[in-house]
Amino acid sequence: MSEISERLAALSPSETLAMSQKSDELKAQGIDVINLSVGEPDFFTPGFIKEAARKAIDENFSFYSPVPGYLSLRQAIVAKLKRENNLDYQPGQIVCSNGAKQSVCNVLLSVVGPGDEVIVPAPYWVSYVEMVKLAEGKNVIVTAGIEQDFKITPGQLEAAITPRTKALILCSPSNPTGSVYSQAELKGLADVLAHYPRITIISDEIYEHINYAGKHESIAQFDSIRDRVVIINGVSKGYAMTGWRLGWIAAPQWIASACNKLQGQYTSGPSSITQKAAEAAYNGPQDCVETMRQAFERRRDLMVQLGNDIPGFQVNRPQGAFYLFPDCSYYIGKSFNGKKMTHSADLALFLLEEAHVAAVGGVAFGAPGCIRFSYATADEKLVEAMRRVKVALAGLG
Repeated sequence: MSEISERLAALSPSETLAMSQKSDELKAQGIDVINLSVGEPDFFTPGFIKEAARKAIDENFSFYSPVPGYLSLRQAIVAKLKRENNLDYQPGQIVCSNGAKQSVCNVLLSVVGPGDEVIVPAPYWVSYVEMVKLAEGKNVIVTAGIEQDFKITPGQLEAAITPRTKALILCSPSNPTGSVYSQAELKGLADVLAHYPRITIISDEIYEHINYAGKHESIAQFDSIRDRVVIINGVSKGYAMTGWRLGWIAAPQWIASACNKLQGQYTSGPSSITQKAAEAAYNGPQDCVETMRQAFERRRDLMVQLGNDIPGFQVNRPQGAFYLFPDCSYYIGKSFNGKKMTHSADLALFLLEEAHVAAVGGVAFGAPGCIRFSYATADEKLVEAMRRVKVALAGLG
């Protein structure tokens, strides 16, 4: 009998992708499912970016690119970091990959070894903890509930650090909560980290452009830790380019070199056509980004209103990304047709089957009392979806 490796056996499948697949299966049966499970903008890629891709095809950009990406793209990213974030990098510190997901995994595989501890604030994006497992590290989960807007404090961070701590993963704006760390909050964390020079800070900023709190703040701005911060970013969310698969890191040279070495052995450089499209995204007009951000902000306001209208939901006001992450603990322990809701994953399955609304239970995000709704879809679908959710939840006994 064939057996998979222990490494793979230890991994959990992605709950977000699993819920999306279940949604698609019901849709294939002719059921009207409203899918709020996927973290994907519903906008089309802006025209000037698509035109750059067509031009790249016509100009025969069909050969292998350098492993970290074309120099012209890395220069465009360096210019973006200076223009938008006032951060100084060199092209050699940029490594482009097949999506920000690969970028995160590259860094973890490059800096984490067996037994090394990685601090992961919860709620967390589902793949962080699985990637740490892949790197044979140990997850140290630090929980921040809705009462603190899902953001950890300097005191919590300090308490979690041990001699084995190798890295911290920070995500702002956050998936799944939409919470955004302010400059002052990041400064508090940076002041703690300044005392621990062995810790690498992995700052996932993929939702940078979907921000309702004003200017995006990066933890890389603080000189005391700057030489240990790895910024993760990409074009998927801000430019509606999820399927194009282009993420990148801006990192200390030694980490960039390590990721370049690793990537050279298992994927090489990302799609040449995608790279030219991403280059156009960063060098071109940015009004498309603001137009999408405004639409998401309007939907945020709508979802907060709709969420507050559901009895038993505790709702915060997300400052970024496109998720509502209500605490639904009120419904845990209730039953439907003899089946008990033991945690929010059960609740999410109940909503899919009874309300025909796909969402993702917070268990996968390290928050078993919460549930994630993506509002990256049309307003009228959001209104109908939350109406169905309200009606279905009222039927729980």
